[in-house]
Order: sequence, then C-alpha cells, then structure tokens
Amino acid sequence: MSQSPPETPREGGLHAPLRHPIAWRDADFYDLEKVEAEMERVFDICHGCRRCFNLCDSFPRLFDLVDNGPTGEIDGVARADYGQVTEACTLCDMCFMTKCPYVPPHEWDVDFPHLMLRHRAATRKAKGGPFVAEQLGQTDRNGKLMKPVAGLANWATDIENKPVRAALDAVARTAADRLARGAVAPYPDGPAFGQRKAALFATCFVDYNTPETAVAAQAVLARQGVETRLAYPECCGMPQLEAGDIAAVAASAGRVAAELAPLIDAGWDIVTLTASCGLMLKFEWPLILPENQAVKRLAAATRDISQYVVELSKAHGLAPGLTAPPGGITLHHACHARAQNMGAVSAQMLRLIPGAKVDVVERCSGHGGTFGVLKPTHAVAVKVGRPAARQAAQKGNDTLCSDCPLACKHLGQLVSAEAKGLAPRQAHPIEIFAQAYGAI
Repeated sequence: MSQSPPETPREGGLHAPLRHPIAWRDADFYDLEKVEAEMERVFDICHGCRRCFNLCDSFPRLFDLVDNGPTGEIDGVARADYGQVTEACTLCDMCFMTKCPYVPPHEWDVDFPHLMLRHRAATRKAKGGPFVAEQLGQTDRNGKLMKPVAGLANWATDIENKPVRAALDAVARTAADRLARGAVAPYPDGPAFGQRKAALFATCFVDYNTPETAVAAQAVLARQGVETRLAYPECCGMPQLEAGDIAAVAASAGRVAAELAPLIDAGWDIVTLTASCGLMLKFEWPLILPENQAVKRLAAATRDISQYVVELSKAHGLAPGLTAPPGGITLHHACHARAQNMGAVSAQMLRLIPGAKVDVVERCSGHGGTFGVLKPTHAVAVKVGRPAARQAAQKGNDTLCSDCPLACKHLGQLVSAEAKGLAPRQAHPIEIFAQAYGAI
C-alpha cells in the first residue's frame, strides 16, 4: 500500500502553531557555540522576513545590527553582539503567537522567544546570572521580608520620593495582611450555586501587593454562587524563567502541581489572577516538565479569572445587578493574556456589564517584569510602551485596566506623561467587574 507524500509546508502560518518541549536537561541546550549557531540561523530567517519589526526592541536591534554591518547580511554581525537582541526580549511570545509564519510545524522550526530563553540559560550557566535581577525575582522572599515594614516600603517606593526610590525602585508594596484568606460564602441564589468551586491562585503580586484583586475575584464569584478558596503555594517562576533559571522554574512547577493536585481531584477549578501566572501554569510548565502528569492536569484545570467569568456566563448565566462605571474603560490586552490564545476574554467580561464603554489597546506595554524597572532596560520599556500609552490617552476614558498589573501601572505613568492632566484610575478588570456589582 503506497503512502501519501508528506504535506508541503506552507507560507503564512496556516497551521496551528505548536511548541516543542524545552530540552533544558540536555547538555547541548547550554552549549553556547551551538546556541549561537542556532541564533545565526534564526536571525537570518528573521532578517529576510522582518514582520516583527514593531513588536518589541529585539527586532529593531537585530535589523540595525544587520543593516549597519559590513555585508548587510547576518554574516556581518558579530556573535558577541547577539546578547543585545536577547536583552530586549521580554518573553512576551507575541512574535511566536501572532506574527511568525515559520513556527513549527513549518520546516524552518522558528521559536524566537524560546531561543532567547535558551541563550539566557546558556549564558547564565557559563557566566552566572545577573545578581540584581535575580534578587528582585525572589518575589515570595521579598514580599515576606517587606510585610512587617509595609508603610515604610510604601513611602520608600513612592514615585515622588525620588532619592529613596532611586535605591529601592523595585521593592514591592505589601499588603498581604489585607488579603481575605477565609472562605467567602457563595450566594445561594447565584446561578452556579452548588455546581462550581474555584481555588484562586493568588499570585505573588496579588498576595503581597494588590490583595484587592483577590477580594474582588472572591466577591464576583460569590455573587455567581461559586464557592471559593485561596490556593497560593508559591510563585509561578516567571521571574526565574526570564533570567534563564529553568531548573528553578521546574522545581516550583513540580511542587505547586503536587500541592494543587488534591484540589483538582476534589473538583476545584484553578483560577489565576494575573496573566503571566496563567501563561506559566497553562503553557510554559507543561513544556518544561512534559512527563509530569500533575503539571498536565493542572494546566487543563487552570483558567484566567476573566476567562472563568465568561465561561460561567455561558454555562450558567450571570447574577443580576451589574451597573456600568462612568467615564468609560480602556483595557490593555496584555501580551501574556494574548499568548494564552483564549481571545480578549477581559474585554468580553467587561462588555457583559450593560452599557459599559470598553475600548481595547493591543500594543505591548513594554514593561516585562524586571525588564521595566532595571536601569539598563527601563528606557527601552518606556520606548516600547509609548505607542500603547498614546492609544490609551486618545481614548480619554476614566479607567485604565490590564490583565497584567505591572503593565497597568507602567502605562498609567506613561499616559499621564503623554496627556498632561489625564490620570485614569487603574485597576484589574475583575476589580472593575466587582465594582459594577457594588461588591467592593
């Protein structure tokens, strides 16, 4: 019996993109010579395409290196300069998810973000990691250390407190003591009463910085009749991923998946409160530990909070009582939400509020975790974020929100700088939804 010839790969990303597991346990993964050879191959493809020129600063840097080189091709770029491209990558995944026509299953097999991750991991193994960035990335430790001096931390990190802020710019504000850790009773008349229960993966940022996001999520879900509890064993490891410390991410993933497994067994949905954590639990962890069944089950059980509310609305309907906030809402569709390939669910959720004016901005905020606060890359974060801030300022709405709380704060500052006198209220989308219920 004759076999059909293999399908010819097609231009334009016509197949659904797929990702290979990250081979972080293989010695070749950290071989800098082999990594740089792969970077040269991929950079040559990017140079010939250039569709990603406006996504972040990695691609303009790459194309400038090529164009200013002696040959005008990738062979004219010194491998020693490849690090400039890697530095500007925030692992937002937008090139892979939205632009690149050569992602697998295309035979050219391009995964630019994971190649940047590999370069960081190999460089870290060969030369050590960036000390300041790695210390800032210890979010659980930093949050616990700062909790006893929350008032002092708030004063020290106030953007107007320039002398102290210069030294402590990235120290977290902490208010974890405000986070309601007890159960919030579900409304018996809620449409999903007795049918759904959700364990909120609070995330380090919510746990130590913005507990009001968890309070809002509990309030909204309680209105729907959903039983809730908080479940936050530890950080998802996104800061460590950005630094190239994949082993640390794998260790966190294994511990968290094991701790949450009994909840999943008991029928609890896992609901994340920030986009980066959702991306890690759903997509990055299964690629780092593809053999771990607990990680796979956790990925399948996880929903973003806005995604979960939209899902509830479709399956059960929503509790009545929503009232549109005045002044309109500008939603920044964060890159880590877009990379989850679930659609603009925060916009869908906010549009469930009768009469709500919701405008969406789909441009990168430029923040990218520690990338946005460290001195070497802060100016780049501002440069990349300005187009999104201009769009947000043009909307002129009273409220600015984002699935990514750091992006929201960063854009809020840029909006105020772009449009003097405009200082939109900043919030997570679930907070706006809770306020529309009058629940907080």
